[in-house]
Amino acid sequence: MSLKKKLIVLNTTIMLGLGSVFALPSVNAESITDIQSERTGIQSDISESEQIIQELKKEQTKMNSQIAQIEKAMKENDEKIKKTKKEITDTEKDIDLLKKEVKALEERIAKREEILKERALAFQESGGDVNYLEVLLGSSSFRELVDRVGAVAAIVEADREILSQQESDKAELEKKQAAVEKKLQSLKDMDVELKGMQSQIKEQQAETVNMKAKLEKKESETKALKQALENKDAGLEAKIASIRENIKKEEELKASEKADLNRAAEEVNSSNASSKESSNSSKGEASASSSSKGESSSNSSKNSSTDKPTASKTETSSKPSSANTGSAITAGYKYIGNSTYVFGGGRTASDIANGRFDCSAFVAWAYKQAGVNLPASTGALTSAGRQVSKSQMQPGDLVFFNTYKTDGHVGIYVGGGKFIGSQSSTGVAIANMGSGYWAEKFNGRVVRVN
Repeated sequence: MSLKKKLIVLNTTIMLGLGSVFALPSVNAESITDIQSERTGIQSDISESEQIIQELKKEQTKMNSQIAQIEKAMKENDEKIKKTKKEITDTEKDIDLLKKEVKALEERIAKREEILKERALAFQESGGDVNYLEVLLGSSSFRELVDRVGAVAAIVEADREILSQQESDKAELEKKQAAVEKKLQSLKDMDVELKGMQSQIKEQQAETVNMKAKLEKKESETKALKQALENKDAGLEAKIASIRENIKKEEELKASEKADLNRAAEEVNSSNASSKESSNSSKGEASASSSSKGESSSNSSKNSSTDKPTASKTETSSKPSSANTGSAITAGYKYIGNSTYVFGGGRTASDIANGRFDCSAFVAWAYKQAGVNLPASTGALTSAGRQVSKSQMQPGDLVFFNTYKTDGHVGIYVGGGKFIGSQSSTGVAIANMGSGYWAEKFNGRVVRVN
């Protein structure tokens, strides 16, 4: 092989070597860019997961507060139930005592009637012209009896006061008994109502606890996802570090190979120059002249090559029905998700400030914000306006539901088959009465306030 061919081969080898030195880092750099892009997406997901976790924690805090309110309401209702049961027991004892008194009075009256009968018989036997026995047996009431006895002069003074006292005492006892029995019925109704509310509040607590469990599960899943993303990100970071380390080692290796090739080229060029000088001085001069031209051409080429990146660089750098109704509907919006159902609640400033309402108190409060005074009981609200057909329902109408009793729940219709009210499971909320639970409980009673 001639020297010239050897130089060509050597130079080609050097160029190939240099090409391989710069090719791999370029590929690795692209790999790093791709991985870094993937890491950016993962880190964005991690940040989003963290935000979700924080939101879930806020919801949990809110739910815990609501559960505490519900438990407090349950405790209050338990106390009311115990108090009501005691009042029922005391009232039943009072009624038993009254019954004994009535019985004793009836016995006394019966004895007095026997005495009066005996007097009447004695009066007839002595020749009296008035049948006193018929007077007694023919009277339909004590007052009539007294009036009839008034006609019997012989005994009127002796018996009028007794009969009048008996009638007065019996009327008083009957009145008292009726009052106590009415109170007993009222207490029994309240006991039924409290038990119904207690049952609803327990359902509310169960639902809230269930929601809390779901939130905790979601938080756990989100944390697991975040951890998985962090692990993947750490793995990608380690991969990038490994690639960079490999690039560094390969660059060092190629630099060493390049140095060796350059030294070999210098040795060949030196040997070639010596050989040419010893062969022929004239040829050497011609060769030198040619070499000078070649160098000039080479320098010119180099200068041209040097200008091109500059140009390239330059190119790169250059590239509701009434106002009252509407106010009543919207008044309670501030309590949605921020209230608790409490039987008997909503009737004090403290309850209202803390969003503690039962259904009827909420309706009364909402309409009061609109300048309309309504009673705070479902029974009274059924007569708080005019009855309209459910087919004519308008926003602002009162709607009633048979829950634990007839008309046991009331809310304000907002339109679209929905109503706002203080629900046992949610506190103040907008609920769908077109399907599901409330559709089953809606009894068709609609009252228009305005």
